[in-house]
Amino acid sequence: MTEKPRAADPASTGSAPGGSATAGQGAGEEPRVVIRDKRKIGKTTEQSVADTSAADAATDAPAEGLVEEVEVVVDEIEGESDAPVSGPPVVDAPAQPSEESAAVNAPLGGEVESLRAELDERTRDVQRVSAEYANYRKRVDRDRSLVQEQAIGTVLTALLPILDDLDRAREHGDLVGPFGSVAEQLTTALAKFGLTAFGEQGDPFDPTRHEAVAHQTSADVTEPTCVQVMRRGYQLGERLLRPALVAVAEPE
Repeated sequence: MTEKPRAADPASTGSAPGGSATAGQGAGEEPRVVIRDKRKIGKTTEQSVADTSAADAATDAPAEGLVEEVEVVVDEIEGESDAPVSGPPVVDAPAQPSEESAAVNAPLGGEVESLRAELDERTRDVQRVSAEYANYRKRVDRDRSLVQEQAIGTVLTALLPILDDLDRAREHGDLVGPFGSVAEQLTTALAKFGLTAFGEQGDPFDPTRHEAVAHQTSADVTEPTCVQVMRRGYQLGERLLRPALVAVAEPE
C-alpha cells in the first residue's frame, strides 16, 4: 500500500488564484480554517478522500459566514451602547396597593391585634403570679419566724419556775459558791434567746404587764405604784410570757 503525495493547499503555500495570500488578507478576507487529514489512504479509498475534501470545503464556507454575522451583531451592539442617552432619567413609580393585597393585609392586621391582646393578657398573668409568689414567700418567712418564736417561748415558759426558785434563793442569800455560778450562767444563756425579766419595787403599775394581788393606799405615792413584787414577770422580745404579781399602792 503506497502513500500518495498530498496536494498543496493554496492557503498554506501562500499562492492563490489571482494573487498571493498577503494580498488576499489585505483585501479584508478572514483566514480560512483548514482541516488536514493525515490518514494513510490507498487506491480503494481515493474516492472517499475526494468526497471528504469536498465536504470539508463545503463546511468551511458557511463557517466563515457565521463568523462574519456574529461580528456584525457584536459591532451593532457596541455601537448602540456607545450612543449617548438623552432625556430625563427613568424612575420607576411606586407600586400602588392593589385590592388583592389590601384583602390579604386585612386578616393579617386582625391576627396581629389578636396576638397583641393575648400577649398583654399573658403578661398580666405573669405579673399576678409573681406578686402572689412574693406574698407567699413573705408569709412563709413570717410564719417560720412565728413558729420559731413560739417554740422558744414554750421552752422558756417551762423554765420559769426554776428561775423563781433561783430568785427566792438569792433573796435568802443562798446563791453562793458553785451554785451561784450555775445560776448566773443559766440566766445569761436564757437572755441570749431574748428572755427578759421585769417587775421591780417602785415601778408604775401597768395593768398590761402587772397582776395586782394586793391593794392599799399610801401618802408616799402620787400614782398607782408597785410597792411589793411577789413574783417577777418575763417576756420574750415583745411577747409577754408571764405577768408580774405585785401589790399596788394608790395615793390617798
